[in-house]
Amino acid sequence: MSTFIMENTTPSSPSAVPALIVTTVVALGITGAAIWQAGGGGTGQIPRFGKQSADSPLVMPEKGAPDLAFRPLSPWQTLTVPTAVRLDPPAGTENGAFTHNAQPFWAKNEKRGANHTGDDLHGIGGNNTNLGDPVFAIGDGLVVFAGASTAGWGNVVIIAHKDAEGKPLQSVYGHLDKVEVKTDALVARGTKLGTIGTADGQYPAHLHLELRAGDVVDAGSGYAKKQGDLLNPAETIGKRRKALNEAISASPLAKALVP
Repeated sequence: MSTFIMENTTPSSPSAVPALIVTTVVALGITGAAIWQAGGGGTGQIPRFGKQSADSPLVMPEKGAPDLAFRPLSPWQTLTVPTAVRLDPPAGTENGAFTHNAQPFWAKNEKRGANHTGDDLHGIGGNNTNLGDPVFAIGDGLVVFAGASTAGWGNVVIIAHKDAEGKPLQSVYGHLDKVEVKTDALVARGTKLGTIGTADGQYPAHLHLELRAGDVVDAGSGYAKKQGDLLNPAETIGKRRKALNEAISASPLAKALVP
């Protein structure tokens, strides 16, 4: 008579597999923590820096606050930036008279070893002859920065525009004595932004004007070795005036902002 032996086919407990996974994860976590501690991760000080180059390791910002340099516009700001259908000079008369471009765009500055990133608009009498003179928005735009910047800049206003083709454009007004607009304000071409200053006494009074074909909010350094998205201010404004001097056109935004 044949004898049959029954094998144990009882399935394993349903909780066995999840328990194994949990155990594995915990073990890996403990191992990783041990390696981190061995490398000084638990005792070393986290280095703190301000601006970082793209090739530097990621570190904590100074005072734990993020560095907003190179900050792109928010989606809402991008949507509200108006089109600057025309550009005008930012100082002097409406046609730019009574100003002198003492250091034109991309002029080589031997002392700094780089090129000038904008136009330096002085009074025609030199020195501080235009100190306190008004500074105007070159075109319809949205104020994306207004206030004190780094030591070499003094007060700065940055305005975002869209050109006639819908591409981003920025105008930067540096070394201001007073600022008379606020961030997120819509300004029409010809709106007074503030007054010409000396960057807290560092230079003879003048306006440093920059134009950029971009939408990243950053005051910059005033000098550079590569042009990148920088534009020639006098040349760009000259091409986009689109009106005869004797037939100055009104700003569309100025009309819209009138109550």
